[in-house]
Amino acid sequence: MLERWGRLTYRRRRPILALALAAMIFAGVWGTGVFGAMTSADGFSTPGSQSAEAVEVAERSLPRDDTDVVVVYEDRAGRTADHPAVRAAVTAALAELPRDRVARVTSYYSTGSPAFLSADRTKTFAAVMLAGDDAAERADAYAAVKDALGRADGLTVRVGGAVAANDAINGRVSADIARAELLSAPILLVLLVVIFGGLVAAALPLAVGGVAILGSFTALHAIALVTDVSVFAVNVTTFLGMGLAIDYGLFMVARFREELRRAGGAPDAVQEALAATMATAGRTVLVSGITVAISMAGLILFPQIFLKSMGYGGVATVLVDLVAALTVLPALLAVLGPRVNALPVRRRAAGTAGDGPGRWQRLAHGVMRRPALYAVAATAVLLAVAAPFLRIDWGAVDTRVLPEGTEARVVDETLEREFPRDTDVPVQVVLEGRTDPAAFAERLARVPGVTGASVTGNGAEAARISLTYAGDAQSDATRELVERVRDVPAPPGVRVHVGGPTAAVIDQLDSMGAVLPWAALVVGLAITVLLFLAFGSLVLPVKAIAANLLSLGAAFGAVVWIFQDGNLSGPLGFTATGDIAPAMPILMLLLLFGVSMDYEVFLLSRIREQYDRTGEVAGAIAAGLQRTGGIITSAALLLVVVIGALATSGVSFIKLIGVGMAVAIVLDATVVRLVLVPATMRLLGRACWWAPGPLARVHRRYGIGEENDARPRELAGTG
Repeated sequence: MLERWGRLTYRRRRPILALALAAMIFAGVWGTGVFGAMTSADGFSTPGSQSAEAVEVAERSLPRDDTDVVVVYEDRAGRTADHPAVRAAVTAALAELPRDRVARVTSYYSTGSPAFLSADRTKTFAAVMLAGDDAAERADAYAAVKDALGRADGLTVRVGGAVAANDAINGRVSADIARAELLSAPILLVLLVVIFGGLVAAALPLAVGGVAILGSFTALHAIALVTDVSVFAVNVTTFLGMGLAIDYGLFMVARFREELRRAGGAPDAVQEALAATMATAGRTVLVSGITVAISMAGLILFPQIFLKSMGYGGVATVLVDLVAALTVLPALLAVLGPRVNALPVRRRAAGTAGDGPGRWQRLAHGVMRRPALYAVAATAVLLAVAAPFLRIDWGAVDTRVLPEGTEARVVDETLEREFPRDTDVPVQVVLEGRTDPAAFAERLARVPGVTGASVTGNGAEAARISLTYAGDAQSDATRELVERVRDVPAPPGVRVHVGGPTAAVIDQLDSMGAVLPWAALVVGLAITVLLFLAFGSLVLPVKAIAANLLSLGAAFGAVVWIFQDGNLSGPLGFTATGDIAPAMPILMLLLLFGVSMDYEVFLLSRIREQYDRTGEVAGAIAAGLQRTGGIITSAALLLVVVIGALATSGVSFIKLIGVGMAVAIVLDATVVRLVLVPATMRLLGRACWWAPGPLARVHRRYGIGEENDARPRELAGTG
């Protein structure tokens, strides 16, 4: 099928490129509007949970009592907040705020409460509630008053709070994308020139990557029209799309050049080379892309917007990559033909293999001489790196994810350090139904660990009780406190919802713990079926999944050691919070599971091709590694540059994803693919290709093995 598609692409190459150009113009105009279509940065809550219901009931049935923005004032001359000049400057600044955008302003000067004064009385703050019925309207209101909030004569003004923090994160995301693209593009071009040895061949994977980025923007924009999409989906799916597109382009171009050399000067050399490329490397790219899409689809099963939108965006992005790699790129290759080798910078490309034994083949034979030793050693290394994951601590996202000195973060740190408060983040208990909230508050006050319980909202059909406690909001003691509060029996006819940041993290963990086994089962079974159809073996999919889990565990261990423990916080430029947001490992798990399968498919395709030709296991492994070792290493290096660019983000959990994925890709392309896979396949021998008789017949009938033409082929290329 793909061979026929290659011939059709050759015949229709110019119309295909014309359609692609029109699509890219549309994507450039409409797709880039994705940045205005994203939801806020808050996509971590769990719909249907107690913490989410507490927010929804309170918003529906109680007067809003939220502080959206906190404005901290400090006199530049060092006078206290009681000084008449300071009072006049603050009250004048607050009076100028447009009342159609600000619902309420509370300050020391309107209440006389000392809670609005710092311990040394040199700072004061105003609590601002913005107008708007939902987060989007309040974000618009903040944009309209942002400049006015930051002005006060003679005072240093800093603006923070939840809405300001979200705005800061969103702004960083957009800036980070632009900077990372500028940083990675020239590095990628240089590496591709080194890999291919020519400028034209090097430019093709980048062209596919550019198509993928614009296509990803368009896909995400379309998805955002029908469902909520987290702003962070743009970061991750864009770089995933770029990385995979360059990987796929690398394999396709390398195989095309091999086939073109083999075809020599035949009149139909370009068409035959393209057909052979699509039948081999194209088929491998298709299987690989479907594998990644299946893995990303597992994120859709989670209820959190952050994860669900990553799943939608990831699947769409991979499909865009496949269209670009299997349609646009073949058309470009058909137009270029032998000119794909134009503008050479050296005679032989890095990462391409000759016909004789090479260093990768020698490496494979060295590993296979002592397969048990190397398998145990590789597994031990991966388990050692994974060990820190056993002590992971979970926590919520706060302004510490922003760089030091960011205004919203400075405000939070100032409030924490200089303003006396009983509890930074009280546990919010929302009662749904008619009852006496004061009586229930008295019962809650007797719960061990609760230091105070007060009714902070009372309506006809709902009430809110705020609980104070000693200690950190994300400590084990506070989580146990939340569970004890939830165990208190509700009044008759009343539903009780316990919320707040601590409860939200508990609900995230419970939700993800319930969904993860099902997501893993669905993804694992789907990938097993796909790899079985591709290779006709039940053993190889199980081995591939086990190897992937080892490299994923190592990546998680590195993330805990770096980001939770704070190692390398200086060089990487982040603040260690002592915990990890629960969504991050889930996202990394399914992202990396698909990406790691990429290299497994590329390697196994070449091994299977040689095994089918010779029937000899060790020789097939060595030849497969010789033909893919260099190109897999090159692809991994390129993907590390693309994904690793996320490590330059100013938002620490985006940085976490970039660093974690880079570590996993490096380990997967080296320890796993170059050592563990050859060692385990040598130990398994012919059992690698085993399947029960009935399933073997299914594979012979429905399998998606490589298509080869009638003439014998040397082991060449990358597919």
